[in-house]
Amino acid sequence: MDAYFTPQSTQGHVLCCLCGISIPPNPSNMCVNCIRNQVDITEGIQKQVTVLWCKMCGRYLQPPKHWLQAEQESKELLTFCIKRIRGLQKVKLVDAGFIWTEPHSMRLKVKLTVQAEVMNGAILQQSFVVEFIVERHMCPACNRQNANPNSWIACVQVRQHVQHKRTFFFLEQLILKHGVDQSCVNVKNIHEGVDFYFSNRAHANKFVDFLQSVVPIRHRSDKQLVSHDVHTSNYNYKYTFSVEIAPICKDDLVCLPPKAATSHGGIGPVVLCTRVTNALTLIDPKTLQVATIEAPMYWRIPFRPMMSSKQLSEFIVLDIEPVDAKGCHQQGKLHLAECVVARLSDFGANDQTYTTYTHLGHILHPGDHALGYDVANANLVDSNLDAAEQKGYQLMDVVLVRKSYAEKRQRRRAKGVSRAWKLKRLDMEVDEEEDAKAGGRRRNGEVSAAEQEAADMERFLEELEEDADLRSRIAIYKDSQAAAAARNAMEHDMQGSDEDDDVPEIPLEELLDDLAAMQLDGENA
Repeated sequence: MDAYFTPQSTQGHVLCCLCGISIPPNPSNMCVNCIRNQVDITEGIQKQVTVLWCKMCGRYLQPPKHWLQAEQESKELLTFCIKRIRGLQKVKLVDAGFIWTEPHSMRLKVKLTVQAEVMNGAILQQSFVVEFIVERHMCPACNRQNANPNSWIACVQVRQHVQHKRTFFFLEQLILKHGVDQSCVNVKNIHEGVDFYFSNRAHANKFVDFLQSVVPIRHRSDKQLVSHDVHTSNYNYKYTFSVEIAPICKDDLVCLPPKAATSHGGIGPVVLCTRVTNALTLIDPKTLQVATIEAPMYWRIPFRPMMSSKQLSEFIVLDIEPVDAKGCHQQGKLHLAECVVARLSDFGANDQTYTTYTHLGHILHPGDHALGYDVANANLVDSNLDAAEQKGYQLMDVVLVRKSYAEKRQRRRAKGVSRAWKLKRLDMEVDEEEDAKAGGRRRNGEVSAAEQEAADMERFLEELEEDADLRSRIAIYKDSQAAAAARNAMEHDMQGSDEDDDVPEIPLEELLDDLAAMQLDGENA
């Protein structure tokens, strides 16, 4: 094979036309330093920009009228700052990032790296800093709120026609967890419900959509003309949204209409409500058959509770045996059982006992206390129940609802053991007329509204301890002071009885750290 001579190629160098150093050839025949001295690709780009920031809500004005919510040194704020720089469209943006500044300096600095073509096709890259001067300027919404704190555009009136407020306590925790209260102007606690006020109709619509996703509701809206300009045809309205929550709550005993029972597999018709979300979960204590009624279905065939939690009586379990008959189902942890119970008030006074079926076979044992409905001695007025009895339906004498820990909880409180957790609350305004009515009821010897609300809150806290599914949907925070007091109480009572150990408690791993309280503790330290 013949060998060919291959000459070695070398790149030629030229001298820079300005400074004379040897450089690889380029279209401008100039070195990089000389190009930078001769050409400034950042010329015509703003180096200082003024932005308007609302101190009340923390938003930035994006001209002409939009106010943007953005955290410090976030991607949203960086995009906002880059869009405010004039002349940046003439070059190619390669990189951008914040330069740290003091939080109180009211300055934002962004370092930009750009490229541009200069002198016969040569590409030059250059970095520079743009300073943003932050000026305080109150947005129109905060301005109206500051001028008149009670000003509102839309009002959402949430009502539930029941004798307690446990549903609203749960709804309050859902609102706090999802941050839906941030757009509220005011929250007012009134009889049978809560009013939420908003400065924007869109915020009210969003709030109603949130309510539809968590509880079974129906709603309607209306508007009232406040003023209008005949020259510009501008109209100002106040919008009102009326929201009604279904009057069925957890632990309620209901009798389903024939159409609803048939459409859900012939359940019941006397069933127990075990869970309330945007649908109602019902269980037949005789067969453990479960049905879920969606909100639209409920409002097409509405029904009211036959007995509510205010009518619960305490029973003592004398005997209990599991039922494994054919056709009876086991639903998760629930087990069907046949039990013999007696009213706690009659125990020892007479020999009256009741035999019934219950879905609590997995937690009840002889000697336990349980809360249930004394159907045999109740005066029930329900057209659906009358229709079912005419068809041969046999109503149980007692319907057990849940296991009772009232006596054991009372002994724990006597020892000084308190809950090691807490809940956050909304800042609500109490209606003055409601306070006047509550005072009148106090003078008449009835239970005051404050005492009733405290009892409902205590029952809600007990439900959180007993129901893991319920507390998984809300945020529960650690209470370090209460936890320390509980530990001290337990250490002083080491010789106490172990019978109270089965009282439901919230595990420590399910609790969240209260960051606001931790920050305050750090500042005090």
